[in-house]
Amino acid sequence: MFDWLVNPDIINMIPSHVERVFVGKKCGQHSMQQADICQLMVEVALTGKNIVRLKGGDPAIFARAAEECDILAKHQIDFAIVPGITAASGASAYAGIPLTHRECAQSVRFITAHLKSATEEPNWQALVAGASCSPSSSIGETLVFYMGLKRIGTIMQRLETHGLKASTPVAVIDQASTAQQQVCIGTLENIAQRVAEQNFQGPAVTIVGEVVNKRH
Repeated sequence: MFDWLVNPDIINMIPSHVERVFVGKKCGQHSMQQADICQLMVEVALTGKNIVRLKGGDPAIFARAAEECDILAKHQIDFAIVPGITAASGASAYAGIPLTHRECAQSVRFITAHLKSATEEPNWQALVAGASCSPSSSIGETLVFYMGLKRIGTIMQRLETHGLKASTPVAVIDQASTAQQQVCIGTLENIAQRVAEQNFQGPAVTIVGEVVNKRH
């Protein structure tokens, strides 16, 4: 059972006799609801079959691992989690951008950019407070937004409205760690326009912070 974020080259490595079930969820294109995915896992497992629930990054980062493990545990179905490399780490390293740097970022924060409603939006004030360098220190926090390609303008606007400098460096990385990877560099005030001029297809991650200037 695999998600749409899994690279096709990996899917092609699956032996031909193994049944493949696509259960991916993409913005505006849900093949299955999460509850249905969980139920299918239970139904198949109870027949005695082994299942690989294949995800595109680290299953414990924005990937519903808790929900899927919870229902398996409730039905006393044995499982194991194989750690993966989360998109922020894969994208930043492959693009030559460090997520932390002793000169400008001692911490990093992962944020989902699924801004479905005002009540589900992140605490922008807290994000800006962490990312902003104080007058007495040049050290800030790196912000990494997942799944935010279509909301890049809104995200930048929110950050600027809550006090982050318009000149803050930003990188948007499309299709990270693949042969199709593209990187767009800009600032809080111009990255949305620059991304609009690119033919980005997604998925993409957005890195905000001085570490972007450390790119090699």
